[in-house]
Amino acid sequence: MEARITQFFERYIRNAYFPEMHLTDIVEILIIAFLVYQIMIWIKNTKAWMLLKGILVLGVFIFVAFLFQMHTILWIARNSLTVLATALIVVFQPELRRALEKLGERKYISAVMPFDSSRDKGRFSEETIDGIIDASYIMGKAKTGALIVVEQAIKLTEYESTGIQLDCIVSSQVLINIFEHNTPLHDGAIIIRNDRIVSATCYLPLSDNMGLSKELGTRHRAAVGLSEVSDALVIVVSEETGYVSVAQGGVLDRNISREKLREYLEDIQNKRSESHGILAKWKGRLIHEKKSDK
Repeated sequence: MEARITQFFERYIRNAYFPEMHLTDIVEILIIAFLVYQIMIWIKNTKAWMLLKGILVLGVFIFVAFLFQMHTILWIARNSLTVLATALIVVFQPELRRALEKLGERKYISAVMPFDSSRDKGRFSEETIDGIIDASYIMGKAKTGALIVVEQAIKLTEYESTGIQLDCIVSSQVLINIFEHNTPLHDGAIIIRNDRIVSATCYLPLSDNMGLSKELGTRHRAAVGLSEVSDALVIVVSEETGYVSVAQGGVLDRNISREKLREYLEDIQNKRSESHGILAKWKGRLIHEKKSDK
C-alpha cells in the first residue's frame, strides 16, 4: 500500500506544475469572476439570453462536426466567423447600449471627480416628496392611471423631448390635474427633475423582460423599461387596481405602502444630499488651498 502511494506521489504530484501566485493574480481572478458574473446576470435579464442559447446550440453542432470531421460544415464555419461577429454586434446592439449606459451611471467616478455639478443645482425638497405621495394615493383610490418619472443622475432628455415641455413646481394638485381622465396631458409619463415637472405625455421604452407578470399592462412595462436603461425612479398608479408600484433598476416593486414609497423618495433625497456634501467639501478644499497660497 505504501509503495502504491509513493508511486502515485512520484508519478503525479512531484512532477506536477504549480504556478507561482502573486497578489495581483488573485485580484485579477476576482475582477474577471465579478465581470463574468455581472455579464451573466445582465444576459439573463434581457432577450440576449435567448440569442445566447441559440449561439450555444450552433456551437454544439460545430463541435459535433469537428468530432466527426465533417469538413464541409467546418469550412463554412471557419469562413463565416467574420460575418457572424458583425452580425452579433448588430443583433446585440440594444443590449450592448444598455450595458454601457448601466456602466456609465455608476456613481464611483462622479463621487471622486464631481465635474458635472449642473445636475446638483436643484433641491429635492420635502414638499416634492409629500406632493408625489399624496397625489399617487389619491389617484390610486380613484383608480386614475399615472406614470411619474423621477430623474436622478442620468439625464432623460431624449424621453423628455417626446412629450410636451412644462416648467412647474411639483404639487399633488398639479399631478392629479395632469393625469385626470380626458385631459390633454393625461396620456404618457411626466418627468420630474429636482423640484419641477419638466415634461408631460412622454413616451418611455417598453421592457423586454419575459419574467414580468402577464397581468401587467403597457404602463408597468414602460416603467420597468425606463428603469432598465437609466437610474430613474418610476412610480406607477394602476388604472385597474389602484395599486401604487415603483420600478427601479429593472425591478418592479408592486402594491407598496405610503411608507415604502416615502423610503424610495427619501433615498433619492439622501443621495443628492451626499452628492452636495462631497461637492461642497471639494469646493471648500479648493478655496482653502487658494487662501493658503495667498
